Parts: sequence; C-alpha cells; structure tokens
Amino acid sequence: MSFSASDVKKLREMTGAGMMACKKALSESAGDMDAAVDFLRKKGLAAAQKKQSRIAAEGVVVTAVEGNKAIVLEVNCETDFVSKGDDFQGFATSVANDVLKEGYADIAALKTAKETDVNELTLKIGEKIDIRRFELQETAGAFGTYNHGGRIGVVVNVETAGDKNSADFQELLKDLAMHVAAADPKFLSANDIDEDFKKKEAEIYAGQLKEEGKPENMIEKIVQGKLNKLASEVCLLEQKFVKNPDYTIKKLVEEFAGKVGGDITIKAFSKMNLGEGIEKKEDNLADEVAKMTSGN
Repeated sequence: MSFSASDVKKLREMTGAGMMACKKALSESAGDMDAAVDFLRKKGLAAAQKKQSRIAAEGVVVTAVEGNKAIVLEVNCETDFVSKGDDFQGFATSVANDVLKEGYADIAALKTAKETDVNELTLKIGEKIDIRRFELQETAGAFGTYNHGGRIGVVVNVETAGDKNSADFQELLKDLAMHVAAADPKFLSANDIDEDFKKKEAEIYAGQLKEEGKPENMIEKIVQGKLNKLASEVCLLEQKFVKNPDYTIKKLVEEFAGKVGGDITIKAFSKMNLGEGIEKKEDNLADEVAKMTSGN
C-alpha cells in the first residue's frame, strides 16, 4: 500500500511525531495508518514528541573551528543537571561538528536532518531537546573564539595582510573574543546600526526621561544627544576596550596592525547567550505549598 504527503501530515497530527519519523512509519507499515501509529508508539517517538511542548531554556552554547569555518551553536534542554551530562554534551558537540562538515543552509534544514537523533536523545534522557540556532562563518584570515562555561559563546572573524600566525595576532584574536563576550556589542560599526534599532532606542530613552520628570520640550534634544553616543555603546569598533578603556577597539586593531606587519580587518562576529529570549517558567515552592494548604 502506498501513501501520500497528506497521509504523513495526518499521522503527524495524530501522534505528534516528527515528519521524518512519520514517513518512515508509513513506509515500514506499507501505508497502513493504524500500523504506522503502532510503529511510532513502539519506538516511543510519539511520546518523545509530546515533550517538545515543554520549555527548554537550559543547555549549552558550543563554539568550534574547523579549517576556515567556525560555528556558534545553541542546543537546549530543560534542566541544568541534564545539560552537564555526557550524552547531552556529546550530542551538542557532534551537531556543531556536523554543521561544519555539511554546511546546512539554515536551522530548519539542520532540525530536519537531526530529527531522529533528537527524538532518540529525548527518549533516553526524558527531557525536551531543541537545536535552537547557529551562526556559521568562513574566513580568509583566522578566528578568535571564547566560551564561558557553555553559557556564552563568541566567534570573531579577523583578516590580516600581516602574519596571522604571529603571537601578536593570536593575542589580538583572544582579546577581541573576550571583549565581545564582556561588552556585548550589537553591531560591527556605526554604519551597521539599522533605523529600527535607533527608533526603538529613542522610544526607550524618551520613556526613561519622562519617568525622570524631564521637561517635555527638552526630551527630544536629550534623546538626540543619547543617539549620537549610541555607536560607542553598541558598535564593536567604537567601544572602549574592556582591558584598557584608553583604547577603542578600532584603535587597538590599528596598533596591532603595526605589530603584525599588515592591515587588520574585523569582518564579523557572533555571540550567543544561553537561553537568551526564552521565557523560563519560574516555580515558587512556597507559593505552591500555600495554594495546596489553603483549600483553593
């Protein structure tokens, strides 16, 4: 018995299992829907998929370099305990290495390719697993990387006409990566700040000034002054170097260019904070006990 795309869709809706798992189930059961459901249940894949509705805000950020490619990857689970386990850590590292080798176009393609592996790990450890995001870079120069205990990951892409194997250049790579981790720039240069970001920041500034009781006729002028300083706060090249505030990053790079014997250009950077933007469920044990004992 053959099956169609609509059959795959129907089975997915019935069981909550992933698309690739449903296709395999229908193939193994010769298109018989009931048999396909049983197949998924036996494999535990339907049960694994149910866990995907949970919140996974723990996990790990992996940084890895292979030749002229580098990756920052975030993989999430539900608890800090599981995130430190060998199974989870090994899985995250293997995914990062696979991206470096295969060069997946985007996160959707990566999730599809790893669907079966995610389901198997979910069944093994009993928690939702989510390959959340990655950023892949290529360079003609070298990468500076920094990883803070799997919670912050940074890759900085730097090219030079000088000696990229020199101790000075390697020192710069390390310093740039640690600076990005600490200073959290949003853009590379002032030219990269988009208008939507400026508008949002202007609205925040105006709201803060109103809360402070500043005169209405002065707010616009003060906001403009703050926007003029924005680049020094959010742009990597304009930021003050965290290890020596007398230097901007731009000035630091220029000084190292003289040491390595050629121009140095920061091409791009990537930074990920673990769980950033994920709304975590906060459990308050005292409140839960109070509710249980109040009779409500």
